Amino acid sequence: MMRKPRDFDAELQSLGDKARDLKARKVQQLGELVIATSADALSADELAGALIVLAETTDAGKREAWAKRGAAFFQGRSRRSAPSPDRDAGGAQTQPGSTQSTSGSAGAA
Repeated sequence: MMRKPRDFDAELQSLGDKARDLKARKVQQLGELVIATSADALSADELAGALIVLAETTDAGKREAWAKRGAAFFQGRSRRSAPSPDRDAGGAQTQPGSTQSTSGSAGAA
């Protein structure tokens, strides 16, 4: 019995297409996040500067505080979009919500 040879070119093309689709979806989701957080009101220079500070920050306490604030933001959004007020928005969330307001600055390093 002979095996049918694999078409590596077609497999590579398929993987390339999937990678492009994933990248496009990531870019779209990041844009939606910028809009959802009202960060689109910032200039591109301000937004880029803030993101650079965030990416360069190694202070674990600050990063944890930002993560909690982000989780609270998403929990609040999922509760607002839930069809019934008594529906639990937990499910996929792993961190408890925070009582902090989601408006205001996240702080700089």
